[in-house]
Amino acid sequence: MSHDPTVNAGDIARLAGVGRAAVSNWRRRHDDFPKPVGGTAAQPHFALREVEAWLSRYGKSYQVSLADRAWQRLKASGDLQLGELVAAAGGFLASPGSGDHGLDPRLAAVLRELAAERGALAAYEFLCARYFEAHSRKLSVTRDDVAALMVRLAAPEGGIVLDPACGVGTLLLPLAPRDPAPGPHRVPNGVPNGGPGGVRVLGQELEATSARIAAARLALRGVEAEIVHGDALRHDAFPGPRADAVVCDPPFNERSWGYDELTGDPRWEHGLPPRGESELAWVQHCLTHVRPGGLVAILMPAAAASRRAGRRIRGNLLRAGALRAVVTLWPGGPDLWLLRRPDSGERPPSEIVIMDAEGDLSTVEPTLREGAHQVRIIDLLDDEVDVSPARHAPRAGADLGRAFADARERFLAASVDAPDLLVLDQPLDRPATTIGELVKAGLVTILQAPPRMAADGGDLPVLTADDVERGTTPSGATTAEPGLVRIQPGDVVATYATARVVSQDGAVLGPQLTLYRVDQRRVDPHFLAGFLRSAGARVPAGSSRVDARRTRLPRLSLAEQRAYGDAFRRLAVMEDSLREATALGETLIRLGHEGLADGRLQPPR
Repeated sequence: MSHDPTVNAGDIARLAGVGRAAVSNWRRRHDDFPKPVGGTAAQPHFALREVEAWLSRYGKSYQVSLADRAWQRLKASGDLQLGELVAAAGGFLASPGSGDHGLDPRLAAVLRELAAERGALAAYEFLCARYFEAHSRKLSVTRDDVAALMVRLAAPEGGIVLDPACGVGTLLLPLAPRDPAPGPHRVPNGVPNGGPGGVRVLGQELEATSARIAAARLALRGVEAEIVHGDALRHDAFPGPRADAVVCDPPFNERSWGYDELTGDPRWEHGLPPRGESELAWVQHCLTHVRPGGLVAILMPAAAASRRAGRRIRGNLLRAGALRAVVTLWPGGPDLWLLRRPDSGERPPSEIVIMDAEGDLSTVEPTLREGAHQVRIIDLLDDEVDVSPARHAPRAGADLGRAFADARERFLAASVDAPDLLVLDQPLDRPATTIGELVKAGLVTILQAPPRMAADGGDLPVLTADDVERGTTPSGATTAEPGLVRIQPGDVVATYATARVVSQDGAVLGPQLTLYRVDQRRVDPHFLAGFLRSAGARVPAGSSRVDARRTRLPRLSLAEQRAYGDAFRRLAVMEDSLREATALGETLIRLGHEGLADGRLQPPR
């Protein structure tokens, strides 16, 4: 197999800044488009060098960064070896003076160059992000914000932290050295609210490649870590209660977790986990690995809080004072269980925190600190021992009665103002132009974000495609890098289906968005946005991406444009008002049902 870099259709689309349908069209319409050099009929691979030459020959803009070249060269050895190569690249970048770690010399040279450009850590995280994306069905990667929350809740200021199912190390990354945080503040049930200081990290992972990747990611962050490959339930690499804290995102619904071999295992202090309840095996495994008083933060499937098969173990965890909180993180998402290994002779608590964060993770720590949303343990010890937030938890925000009254008031006050437009018997016959012609005349500039821009972490706010669709403020975040597009007031930002005029600055343009910057002395931005929106609405469902430069709009004076622009603007305001009224109405209905059902609301007499 050739070790020259190859790309698939999705890679070509990203490099050229077009949709995958455009690449398919190029292959059909151009006989000289590069022929596949590998892959499969459904997922052909093309030589990167040939694709670059073809794009250049046809004058199509493309951008292949050094990081992209490193990734494509890494992929050149084939998907079967990709994980091993990513792991080897991590070892190489973490210890560049210890040889090439079995890498092809050309790949090693590109990695050295990339590390010099971005730094070894940023270079490796780029490669890892691409690998995780390429194998998203195989790899389960914990969300970064969830990992940070779990570490803040469980990890002490120093000591030993264990993740017995560490995967690619995401839960352990927040333990990397950083500026000292204020001292920890204790909250009810023994959960600290402070950042970790210097710690020693232990990890075990069933999949050897993932274990090596985790070790490299931690090493590049300066974390003292011992990562071991192996099955933690069957072959525990760290026996004994040696850790100060355990964080864990175990595999869910594993029926072959070792039930037959481990029936008499001493870890099952609270009961033998049923064959179909592997998660309760992981809970007890984690508990036995923390010292008395040690803390455990573990992600669990929502069903583990209520399944009948696990009720005896849940009851024993409650009676022993081990289970301290159950938090649903977001609708349909996992639950976070917080546990504490009881000290000898310690009196168990009488209450447990049960809450639904409703997707707002910022509510979790204040709720635990304030001791809110507590449920009496004695009330849970019935025939079901159901600790699910769906059954017991009040809403994570304000009191339901106040929330209902506030939602009702805002719903009644919501106003929808429709513009008053004249109805004509016949459409106006007006001379027209196109956005492409306005671009040639220098009246409109079209800008796009870098092809591989990340929008999931950093200090710069990012306006995303979802923000434009919903009419909300920037929700993404990124770090400063060359090529970012800063948004200015009056810019028109568009997706395939809609377009909006931005009134604030300070954010950068996100992926899958196009920005139109107009000369406001000659072109009204709301006028342009309205016709872009109208053109997008006429595209049939399922059609491939259209060329927005062909969008037609009438030739009008600036005053006439502003009249049209004001009408388009009022329609956009109307759309946002309707969306807000719909959301308020749904909230009002949900709160009404909840309050009437549990006795916090009643009908008028």
